[in-house]
Amino acid sequence: MRPIKRIRLSDSIVKAIEDMVAEEGFLPGDKFYSENELVKILKVGRSSIREAVRILEVRGKVSVLQGKGIFISPSSRYEENPPFTRWVEDNEDSLRDHFEVRLILEPKMAERAASHATDEDIEVIQRAHTAFSQDLATGNVTALIGADKVFHRCVARATGNRTMYSLMKTMTTSLSEGWVTSLHVPARWKKTVLEHGTVLDAIRQREGKRAKESMERHLLNAMEDIRRSAEDISLESEVRNASDNHARRE
Repeated sequence: MRPIKRIRLSDSIVKAIEDMVAEEGFLPGDKFYSENELVKILKVGRSSIREAVRILEVRGKVSVLQGKGIFISPSSRYEENPPFTRWVEDNEDSLRDHFEVRLILEPKMAERAASHATDEDIEVIQRAHTAFSQDLATGNVTALIGADKVFHRCVARATGNRTMYSLMKTMTTSLSEGWVTSLHVPARWKKTVLEHGTVLDAIRQREGKRAKESMERHLLNAMEDIRRSAEDISLESEVRNASDNHARRE
């Protein structure tokens, strides 16, 4: 297989893995290539592979078993427990830890950015905000995940604190759970545009307290929408299964 072109890397890797599953005849329950093997086959970094696998896991295409590897998900499992709901349930602790760290760091970053950002920094944040809005029109989830991360990195960069920026870069490459999960909730897309806009406006107006509160609200809203979406999908699945069972009895 040819190396992945570095254009929308997440999209390319997800598509490449899906193609490998289909073309190489992997069946539900089969063990897939390891992360190390995928790095060598696709010639991309481990963090990029890990994010693509996480996206596929949220979508219910694969399951990652700690210490055992990546497995093709059995499709029958989706019917009783939809993949998004199952993933949120299985990774509840990881998601909570992810947002807990971000709630400690990012509101403070936004507050500091309001007092330290240069005009150029604010323009960079604006461009990131615009890029996310443009990706919204395409409905491309992997593009939205990437654009969302860029926005948050730009806010961190605007603090003028290199350690804060380094922390955010690490978080966006190593702690992808929140970004991946929240943007698989379509209701979050337009909300994210509005919430990013509020954070940007507060930074532009040099209103540190409002920037801090806006970022905190943005993260709390994402957590709540993930929880609510998982519950709604689970309820819809239960209703559909009950209806199907009733129809079969008739």
